[in-house]
Amino acid sequence: MPSSRPTPLLGRIALHLGMLTMDQLAEATREQAQGRGPNLGTILVEKGWISEAQLQKILRAREQIVARHRAEKAVESADADEGSGTDVGASSAAAAEVQSPGVATQASPGPTASLPDPRRVAMGNPATPSSALLAALKQGIERGASDIHIHSGAPLRLRVGGRFQAVGDQPISGDEAEAMLLSALNDEQRGVFEECGEVDLACGVASLGRFRVNVYRQQRGTDGVFRSIPDRPPTLEDLGLPSSLAKFTNYHQGLVLVTGPANCGKSSTLAALVDIINEERREHILTVEDPVEVIQPSKRCVVNQRSVGRHTESFARALRAALREDPDVIVIGELRDLETISLALTAAETGHLVLGTLHTNSSIRTLNRIIGVFPADQQDQIRSMVSESLRAVVSQRLVPSADGKGRVPALEILVVNKAVGNLIRENKTFQIQSILQTGASQGMCMLDDSLSQLVAQGTITRDEALIHCDDPKRIPGAEGN
Repeated sequence: MPSSRPTPLLGRIALHLGMLTMDQLAEATREQAQGRGPNLGTILVEKGWISEAQLQKILRAREQIVARHRAEKAVESADADEGSGTDVGASSAAAAEVQSPGVATQASPGPTASLPDPRRVAMGNPATPSSALLAALKQGIERGASDIHIHSGAPLRLRVGGRFQAVGDQPISGDEAEAMLLSALNDEQRGVFEECGEVDLACGVASLGRFRVNVYRQQRGTDGVFRSIPDRPPTLEDLGLPSSLAKFTNYHQGLVLVTGPANCGKSSTLAALVDIINEERREHILTVEDPVEVIQPSKRCVVNQRSVGRHTESFARALRAALREDPDVIVIGELRDLETISLALTAAETGHLVLGTLHTNSSIRTLNRIIGVFPADQQDQIRSMVSESLRAVVSQRLVPSADGKGRVPALEILVVNKAVGNLIRENKTFQIQSILQTGASQGMCMLDDSLSQLVAQGTITRDEALIHCDDPKRIPGAEGN
């Protein structure tokens, strides 16, 4: 055990690496302030909240941050203080202590402007985004882009309000794009990229926020996409979603799915539902994501977020372990394969509330996908499990608004009642469409009805609604309506 007293930065790093909760950090720092332990690291290990190996990893990460901070300050101060004899390293270390307000007494997780965001400390050294990359990300954020595309041989491109647009006409060369994108990766991530040709990660950039990142090789060179992530969990109101969706967080057992095509806001909706549980219940929430996107600070609940590849080998491995980690709520970033779906159903059957996302376009396709992924000789049993465990399916689209200033959600909502459960069990999911049409009193809604309402309100155009609808005759003004 190291003898030197850890700085408050140690607790912040442990918190953002997912090794610690805010409540645990607050309790440990209170004990430290009361003189009940020699240092924060010792208290955390003695309480069994982190292991000795985890402490050493945190200390190494802290040393990297402080060393980098000292180096940056030394460069900044060299011109102004040249020849003054000032001990820049010592003063920078003191600055690092002073500029972490409230951590020792309030367990504040927020990064300060003068220190690198601890959430970017992953396996290996922290990445250092280049000035060119920072400028591109800043342009994207200032223009309200959801996605920032850096492509070899093409100008910077942004997705704003669901539409793709170029920034200027100056293409980024292959060498420039590769240098920009590799600057966002640490040594570990570069190794994965070199070996596999692509890498997923999430990173925080001071003053700009968090991004979900994919860097990949293609014919012309190296490309990358940066998805902007809110710095706090969004609310249903923020997302333009009906407050009635909050009722799906009242379940204490079962499976609730948020589905839709790529880039339709599934992760944001899931984060909003998790935040409601976090604020209203006193339970243990465990998330498994690839990578961790929206940071969920522990509020009334204890929240542990695990990233596939960084904290665990796979979704399936994390879910098998989760059943021994005493969670009340399990959040799955994506139901990708048979094993993950099977474990999710098992967890829902054994008294857990499971929230997850799936890349399907409707509630009926969601049911068929869940059941169809299993071998034919198991599907009868799976139908029975789904009919008893599934609570609701929210299938959503993001449709460009009529004023061109953004996108609004259109929803299909299936609430699994006895009638729906019977149809699932009897392999008659095609008949669920009629229940969706007549189930408004139970909170159900068809996608076409949601689109029709948005058209009637003038929120979206009829042409956009026709692109996304299943039956054009249900859209106001459509031919034959």
